[in-house]
Amino acid sequence: MFDTVCWATDGSTAADAALAYAKTLAEEGETRLVAVHCREIYVGCGGGYPVLADDEELIVKIRAQVDSLRDDGIDASSRVITGSGAAAAHVIAEAAREEKAHVIVVGTRGHTALGGLLLGSVTQRLLHVAPCPVLVVPAGKHANVREPKLETTAAS
Repeated sequence: MFDTVCWATDGSTAADAALAYAKTLAEEGETRLVAVHCREIYVGCGGGYPVLADDEELIVKIRAQVDSLRDDGIDASSRVITGSGAAAAHVIAEAAREEKAHVIVVGTRGHTALGGLLLGSVTQRLLHVAPCPVLVVPAGKHANVREPKLETTAAS
């Protein structure tokens, strides 16, 4: 159904849950899955600093997830793109545009509308700037992921 699926990840539990959906979509035919992580940098006096102290560990985790997808036979790759924290949605949208993605899969942490407004929400912004449909996986609602079909043979 999709030629390219873009999985937007920040390494969070919500992003990990969204990966299950991205993987299910990628298992349909010959679909590429591209993991996109925006390495957010705060630019202030004296230079730029990573927004997340554990960003290097997150990148290692994401690359391991992509390796696991490849082990499962999925054509998977990753892109780590550096940008300012305020531009994460735009960075993801541009990567999806460059990869010619047919859908972006992203998790949400489940902030209330007010919380999303006050804290900022990459997912909310992505809905407005994405070049393709966005599949948003709500926090805590992951029970409906279709498990891959297992081939069984009858005993003779």
